[in-house]
Amino acid sequence: MYDVIVVGGGAAGYFCAINIGEFNPSLKIAILEKSSKTLAKVKVSGGGRCNVAHAAYEPSLLVKHYPRGKKELLGPFYNFSTNNTIDFFERRNVSLKTEDDGRIFPVSNSSQTIIDCFEKEVKSKGILLFKETTVVEIVNNYKGEDKIDPGWTLETNKGDFYCSNLVVCTGSSPKTWKTIESLGHTIVPPVPSLFTFNIKDKLIEDIPGLSTIAEVKLQINFFKGSRQKSRGNSFISSGPLLITHWGLSGPAILKLSAWAARELNECDYKFKIVVNWLPDLSINELYVSLNDLRTRESKKTIYKTKAFGLPSRLWMKLVKSAGLSSEEKWAEISKLKLEKLSKQLSATEFSVNGKSTFKEEFVTAGGVELKEVDFKNFESKIHPSLYFAGEVLNIDAITGGFNFQNAWTGGYIAAKAIANTYLN
Repeated sequence: MYDVIVVGGGAAGYFCAINIGEFNPSLKIAILEKSSKTLAKVKVSGGGRCNVAHAAYEPSLLVKHYPRGKKELLGPFYNFSTNNTIDFFERRNVSLKTEDDGRIFPVSNSSQTIIDCFEKEVKSKGILLFKETTVVEIVNNYKGEDKIDPGWTLETNKGDFYCSNLVVCTGSSPKTWKTIESLGHTIVPPVPSLFTFNIKDKLIEDIPGLSTIAEVKLQINFFKGSRQKSRGNSFISSGPLLITHWGLSGPAILKLSAWAARELNECDYKFKIVVNWLPDLSINELYVSLNDLRTRESKKTIYKTKAFGLPSRLWMKLVKSAGLSSEEKWAEISKLKLEKLSKQLSATEFSVNGKSTFKEEFVTAGGVELKEVDFKNFESKIHPSLYFAGEVLNIDAITGGFNFQNAWTGGYIAAKAIANTYLN
C-alpha cells in the first residue's frame, strides 16, 4: 500500500515523485515504469545534451511557445517556471548554461548529468522504482463521499498495486489513454507534432546539410462542397532552416509542424509551403538590392556572385531555378528575369509529401482533455486524488526545452497538492 503511485518513469514522473518526497519525506512513494529503461526522452533530448528549459522567464511570454495548453499553463507558470527549474537543478549541484538561442543545457553537455541527478534523488528519498511493470487496468475504489484506502487499485503484469493518490505521467501512451478513457475522461485523438517535411525537389536534392535563416508559410488546400479553398496562411514560422537528404528540417520547420499539427494530419501530410530565403527584406527592398547588384557587379556572372549572405551552393540553385544560366552576367539580365529571381528568393514553393520523425524526440498533439483537469493542482475534475502531468495531457510545445518545462511545472504542482493533502 502506497501513499502515492506515479505511473511513468519519464521526466514528469520522476520530477513529481522527487518533489512529493521533498515536500513530505514520510510518504511512501512508488514509480511504475513499463519498460526496462527510465528517462528515455531525457537521454536523447537536445542531441544527448538534454535541453532542460528555455530562457523565457516571463510566464506570459513562455506560454506563447505552446500550440496546445497556452491558456491552461499561464497560471501554473506563475507558480513554477524557468527560474524555478534552474534553481531546482543548481541546488542539486547541476550547473546549467544558456546558449545564444535561449536553450538551457547542463554545463556538462550530457543528459546523463540530469539522469544521475534524478536517480540520486529517488534513491535518497526512498522512492521505490518498479521497471517492466505495465499497468493493465486502473480501478477507482472511492465511493462517492466515502474515502476508502486504498483508493486506487492498479492491476499490472506483476500483480496489484494499491495507493491513496495516483499520478499519471505516461506521455504519449495509447494504452494508458485508453485506460484513462475507461475512467470517464475524454481523450483528444493524438496526432504527430514536431516532425520534418519530406520534399523531393531538384532545388535542394544535392545540397543536404546547408542551413540558413528563412521564413516558411503553409499553403493547405481543402474542399468545402464543390469549392476549393485555401487555408494555412496564418501558419508562418521563421528561424534556422536545414536542408536534409529527405527534405527540410530545422527550427523553422519544427515550429510549423507543431502549430499546424492537426491541419497537416487532416491533409495526410500532402501540402505546399512557400519559403522566403531573405525574410529581413521586403519585396521592394529585395528588388532594389538586386538592381544594385546588377549595377555594381555588371561584369560578373550572377551564378558565382556571393549575395545576401546565402550559402553559395544554395544561391546557385536558386539562380538556376529562376531560369538563369550559369554563364549569364548581371549586365545581361532583363527586368523580367530580375523579377523571376526576386520571386525565387522571396517565395520558393515546395510540395511536401509526407513527414519524418524529428530524431527520437517524438511528440504528439493530443491526450487528456484539458477542460477535465483543474490546473490549480493538475487534479482530475472527474476523480479526486487522480493527477496528470506531462504529455499525457493535451499539451505540447515547440522544440527548445518547452515540453520539459511543461513536465517540470505539472509534476511540481501536482506534487505540492498531494503533499498538502496530508497536512490538512
